[in-house]
Amino acid sequence: MNTTDTSEEPRYTPEWLELREGADAAARATESLEPLLRHLRHLAKHPDKPHAQRPAQNTPLIIRDLGCGTGSMGRWLAPRLDGPQHWILHDKDPALLDLAVAHMPTQSADGSPVTVATEQGDIAGLTAADLAGTSLVTASALLDLLTRDEVDALATACTQAGCAALFALSVAGLVEIAPPDPLDATIAASFDAHQRRTEHGRRLLGPDAVTVTEEAFARHDATVFTYTAPWRLAAAESVLTAQWLRGWVGAAREQRPDLAPRAHAYLRRRLAECAARELRVVVHHHDLLALPRSTGETS
Repeated sequence: MNTTDTSEEPRYTPEWLELREGADAAARATESLEPLLRHLRHLAKHPDKPHAQRPAQNTPLIIRDLGCGTGSMGRWLAPRLDGPQHWILHDKDPALLDLAVAHMPTQSADGSPVTVATEQGDIAGLTAADLAGTSLVTASALLDLLTRDEVDALATACTQAGCAALFALSVAGLVEIAPPDPLDATIAASFDAHQRRTEHGRRLLGPDAVTVTEEAFARHDATVFTYTAPWRLAAAESVLTAQWLRGWVGAAREQRPDLAPRAHAYLRRRLAECAARELRVVVHHHDLLALPRSTGETS
């Protein structure tokens, strides 16, 4: 996902997004699909309800993927939903949008068509009017890059438009590494502080994002489900683990420059363990599903 500030360069490269896609897919909480599918079936059966964002049974679901990157969420979710779908991919990076469109599935779970459109630009200002007719808003690795005000605005827009929301892979502020190292806790705490940093006047939520989002949707009387969605990185994922380590330690060092000498040595040790296929890492995330209560879902 790219940040909502259009003055910045893209935060993630296509190469990094491709490298992490397998781990993302394995981590996504498939338990979220059951209540989501019940909700979407309810819309199909009751197209005239005030919050039914699927006007007729043969009309495509309208799904908006915010900060879509290369489109990994669409590749994971579209084949798991029945019926025709129209995906609108949002990102500020036109190159990522091109990649996402080129690799989107063309069929849903029951063989119905999947079509795609794009919207380039800032997602922070989306309103209920922008989401009119939308069945589902979704995103991956987005919430922790938003501010409290941006999450409140997004929850307001989704609930006023009557659409469901599925947000995957938000950082949870918990990393488990084996074998342990004396510097693990220090690096982790500095990384979490970096995730909560103030950037271009925006105070990012980081590991607090899921709690803040759950509260925001609950204030609008939505039914909210949260799920664990951990990356489990072992020997087979050593290339991804090494890249993740560089970013994790680099962010910690950026937050606390005084850590630089110890962090450099720590990273060297950890990369050696990774190269020897001795390292095991669990990076904890959460998935969040918010449904309009008008569908009759209960948590």
